[in-house]
Amino acid sequence: MFPQLAQFTDLALLLLRLMVALVFVTSGWSHATKSAERSKSIGMSQGFTLLLGIAEVAGGLGVAFGVFTQLAAIGLIFVMLGAIQKKIFVWHIAFWGEKTYGWHYDLMFIPMSLVILVTNGGRWVLMK
Repeated sequence: MFPQLAQFTDLALLLLRLMVALVFVTSGWSHATKSAERSKSIGMSQGFTLLLGIAEVAGGLGVAFGVFTQLAAIGLIFVMLGAIQKKIFVWHIAFWGEKTYGWHYDLMFIPMSLVILVTNGGRWVLMK
């Protein structure tokens, strides 16, 4: 219907990458710098929480700058699958949540990361 919009595909992919990166880098930074506190809130060991934080920051920076973009996107998908698994099967949180946020938010990052994965982030990346 609007074929002229295709000229903005790379801009849209860049904005998508930056939005995904913003969420993961800030979340990962919190996990990495406050691992003792965060480990208690997510029910994981401090070491795992630190590793999770590093993975989130690395994946976020990878998709933001377009460095190992596809590997970064795969890593972020696995992080979100883990978060969803924890919310559904361990914490028994509903899709929308009741007392806390549901797993709908986490689920949105899977297709967002899939778009980054299959497009390799578009043309505006540092490494092809």
